[in-house]
Amino acid sequence: MAEFANVTHEAINVTLRTTLAATTKLVVPTPAKPILPVQTGVQAQQEEQSSGMTIFFSLLVLAICIILVHLLIKYRLHFLPESVAVVSLGILMGAFIKIIEAQKLANWKEEEMFRPNMFFLLLLPPIIFESGYSLHKGNFFQNIGSITLFSVFGTAISAFIVGGGIYFLGQADVIYKLNMTDSFAFGSLISAVDPVATIAIFNALNVDPVLNMLVFGESILNDAVSIVLTNTAEGLTRENMSDVSGWQTFLQALGYFLKMFFGSAALGTLTGLISALVLKHIDLRKTPSLEFGMMIIFAYLPYGLAEGISLSGIMAILFSGIVMSHYTHHNLSPVTQILMQQTLRTVAFMCETCVFAFLGLSIFSFPHKFETSFVIWCIVLVLFGRAVNIFPLSYLLNFFRDHKITPKMMFIMWFSGLRGAIPYALSLHLGLEPIEKRQLIGTTTIIIVLFTILLLGGGTMPLIRLIDIEDSKARKRNKKDINLSKTEKMGNTIESEHLSELTEEEYEAQYIKRQDLKGFMWLDAKYLNPFFTRRLTQEDLHHGRIQMKTLTNKWYEEVRQGPSGSEDDEQELL
Repeated sequence: MAEFANVTHEAINVTLRTTLAATTKLVVPTPAKPILPVQTGVQAQQEEQSSGMTIFFSLLVLAICIILVHLLIKYRLHFLPESVAVVSLGILMGAFIKIIEAQKLANWKEEEMFRPNMFFLLLLPPIIFESGYSLHKGNFFQNIGSITLFSVFGTAISAFIVGGGIYFLGQADVIYKLNMTDSFAFGSLISAVDPVATIAIFNALNVDPVLNMLVFGESILNDAVSIVLTNTAEGLTRENMSDVSGWQTFLQALGYFLKMFFGSAALGTLTGLISALVLKHIDLRKTPSLEFGMMIIFAYLPYGLAEGISLSGIMAILFSGIVMSHYTHHNLSPVTQILMQQTLRTVAFMCETCVFAFLGLSIFSFPHKFETSFVIWCIVLVLFGRAVNIFPLSYLLNFFRDHKITPKMMFIMWFSGLRGAIPYALSLHLGLEPIEKRQLIGTTTIIIVLFTILLLGGGTMPLIRLIDIEDSKARKRNKKDINLSKTEKMGNTIESEHLSELTEEEYEAQYIKRQDLKGFMWLDAKYLNPFFTRRLTQEDLHHGRIQMKTLTNKWYEEVRQGPSGSEDDEQELL
């Protein structure tokens, strides 16, 4: 009996082992994600000290740049764009640190190195979200077709011209030889224009608001499109494309781009709409701290989700900012509306300033590989690609537009296509092999960015006075100072459309009964806006005004009771 039991037991074990082996062959287990080693003891203490010094160095650089911007505003040096001044300061600081290191007085190489992950995770999201959040929605949606043409097709044209030119010149042994995917990756990253300097130029010119919106919208979407195109090229580089034809490679790249673009845009739009519904049906207006906290969470939420599922976090957070500004913002209390707007402006300014300062520092902190022919041909291709982007598309759009884009404005648009922080960070993020190729791309990108910012940005004011003679005389007669300071303009104004509080009857009279609304504008006014936003009652409006008045009175009382408060100060305030 015992022998029978042993035989039966062995048979069951054999059966179980056979079944397990078959199951293992059918279902391949997902490999576990590697767990990063946790540093403890002395290593953890050294890492903490290094991180602390990096944070201290970054904040010190930022503080010096803020003082510089303050001096520009105080002494009315409005002709100099802030980005140019900050980059120049970064270059001087980099040279000073290099002298200190040469004298062996200190070693700050690790602290002054720009980390691409820090840029994409911490610095870029606030910049892109604020751009979408502060967008003038009326002009944006009315010109969505033209903006899409410039940002998507125009950026693709520029990327193909620069990338194709570099590839064929390399094949002809004129410049350093790059393969097709690396050439296209460089062409994509260098096609991202800088909206800060561009918009400062057009605000100084007092151009038509619709034309201003075309350039502003194109420059914002252009950043996201450029990042998606660069990620597409990187994705092709990581895959084995040796057995795939050129046509199949193009279709694969197109499919990847469409998935990244529309998938990320849909995710950001959906997140923005969910935030609008949450803050519409959960009334947090009486607790502004909770309301503001919920807005901050929803602002960063689409970026983390998109990156986690292999989509573009930048594209997602841009569309989320546009949607949240259009719907969610109007479900907030007046206090949180102002707080949200000013907080986003401040954080975006600090992030932009930090990036431009480290861009100047990178001249001395980045290991360079410089080739004169490669740099010169890249600058020529970048300028030519921008021209092929702007002039043909503008002439095409003039057939369908009431507001024509004049040749003078086309030239200024071409001239104002400055490169900024995004190409620089993308160049450091590329995983190119060998290392000399990565250094060549990084060095060339830094030179192109500095060339466009310092020379083209610095030549903006002479160009305005040379081309726009009549407007310049009119400004002199009106005693108006041309101002390229974005910070001063943002600090002096609050977007009126972001503070609109309409009751149900006022909204119906202002929007729904209008006969000139067509297409999406009519659909939005008729159905979407009432569904996603809260219509205020007279009681809600009264409560919001009391809340603002209470805060104002409290601040005024604190000012009067302060150590420097006096009757003269009170009269000055009045």
